[in-house]
Amino acid sequence: MLGVAPKTLTTFLSSSFPFISRNPPSYSHSHSHSHSHPKLSFSFPKPITITAVANPVHVPNRTADPLTPGQFRVDILSESLPFIQKFRGKTIVVKYGGAAMKSPELQASVINDLVLLSCVGLRPVLVHGGGPEINLWLSRLNIQPLFRDGLRVTDAQTMEIVSMVLVGKVNKTLVSLINKAGAIGSITAVGLSGMDGRLLTARPTPKAADLGFVGDVARVDPTVLRPLIDNNHIPVITSVAADEFGQPHNINADTVAGELAAALGAEKLILLTDVAGILEDKEDPKSLVKEIDIKGVKKMMEDGKVGGGMIPKVNCCVRSLAQGVRTASIIDGRVPHSLLLEILTDEGAGTMITG
Repeated sequence: MLGVAPKTLTTFLSSSFPFISRNPPSYSHSHSHSHSHPKLSFSFPKPITITAVANPVHVPNRTADPLTPGQFRVDILSESLPFIQKFRGKTIVVKYGGAAMKSPELQASVINDLVLLSCVGLRPVLVHGGGPEINLWLSRLNIQPLFRDGLRVTDAQTMEIVSMVLVGKVNKTLVSLINKAGAIGSITAVGLSGMDGRLLTARPTPKAADLGFVGDVARVDPTVLRPLIDNNHIPVITSVAADEFGQPHNINADTVAGELAAALGAEKLILLTDVAGILEDKEDPKSLVKEIDIKGVKKMMEDGKVGGGMIPKVNCCVRSLAQGVRTASIIDGRVPHSLLLEILTDEGAGTMITG
C-alpha cells in the first residue's frame, strides 16, 4: 500500500470504525446507487495531535499547511479503498483463539476489526474454541485435564463441561462483545454451535477409543447461516457438534473453520495463531514465508520445515483451498489489528496460502 505505513493505516481504520455507520440499501449521496451497497457516513472527532507518521500521504494541489486530523484520517481510509472493493460482499471465515482470546486488549482489537469489516461491506464469520477457559472450569471443578498427542481427552463428564463453557459462556460472551462494539452501526452477532440447525454433523475420530468424544466434521449444512450472513449479522460459531445419534463431540476449531469456509464458498479463511506464520527456518522468527502455494507448502511439510501444531493448521488450509476457498492465511494474532493488516494491506500479517 502506498503512502501510509500499514500499521499506521490499521490504527486509524480501527479508530475510525465508530464513525462509519451502515444503513442499507444505498450510500448517503445525492446520486442513486445499487441497493446492494451499504450506506457509509463519516464524521470525525475533535482535533488531535499526530506525530511521527511514516511516509505521510501526498495529496496534489493541497496547500502547504499541515493536514488536519480529519483530512489525514480520510486520506488513510481512501488508501484502503482497493482492498475494500476487492473483498466487499465476500465471506471471510476467521478462526479465533490463542493469545488473541486470552488478552483483553487483543480481544477488543479482534472484535473491533470484525465490526469494522462488516461496516464496510465484508461478510465475516467467526469460529472459536476456548481451551484455556475449559481448563479453568475443569480446575474449578477439581477435574484434571488430560491430553494425548496434543488432543484433549474428552470423557462424558468433560464433554458436559466443554459444552457448558464453549456454548454457554465463551460463545455468548463474544456475541455480547460484538453487539456492544457494533451498536453504532447496527452490527449484530448471532451465536451458534454446530448442533444448531444441524449446521455441523460430527463423527468420532479414528482415535475415539483413546480420546473419547473428540470428533471430526462429517458434514456441513450452512442453510441456517446463509440468511444470517445475507442480513448482515456476524455468525459466531463454537466447535461443538453432535453425531448422527445426537451425541455431542468436541471438534478442533481450525477444522470447523476450514470446513465452514469451504461450504460457504468463502473468499478467505484466516486462522489467528500465536506465531508469526509459517517459517522457512523454525528457529529463525525472521524467516517468515509471506506467500506460498499448496505445492510449496506440501514440499515444506515433506522436508520437515513445518511441524508440531502448525501441521494441522496447514492441513486445514490446504483442505479448504482444495474445496474452493480462494486463499487461506495463518496470521499472528498477537499483533493488534492483525485482521485489518491481513485484509486491507499488501503487507499482510502472516502467511497466505494460495491454491
